[in-house]
Amino acid sequence: MTEVLFYHLERQPLERVLPQLISKTLERGWRAVIQAGSEERVEAISMALWVTGEESFLPHGTPRDGNADLQPVWVTHTDENPNAATVRFLVDRAIPGDVSALNRVVYVFDGKDAEALAEARSAWKTSQAAGHAVTYWKEDAQGRWQKQA
Repeated sequence: MTEVLFYHLERQPLERVLPQLISKTLERGWRAVIQAGSEERVEAISMALWVTGEESFLPHGTPRDGNADLQPVWVTHTDENPNAATVRFLVDRAIPGDVSALNRVVYVFDGKDAEALAEARSAWKTSQAAGHAVTYWKEDAQGRWQKQA
């Protein structure tokens, strides 16, 4: 059974939240794929992982960089998994392929985008119907993530 997490962005932008989530993933020793909604967004996401505030960059690669098997985090716009990741992050309304071989799928969606919100609700229902363990996370007033469901 795949664990499916939904992160509802309201206060912070993706470029601030995603590096935090990726950092926690790497701390656990997991490999990840970040699937963006378009090829154009891959470079912007890659740049966000290079500039993570006070910390150094988060190790990652893109199809432009190559050597996917050496990368703990792979950023792409397709449903490929060339670094044998067990965690997939779906951002910018990316559409997943088969997630059954993954340990965890993380939907990160903009709560101010009506279409993204509708797609997340649909993905929630689909994930539940498939028997996956689903959880929903929302930011509190202090910007901390609180489990809602």
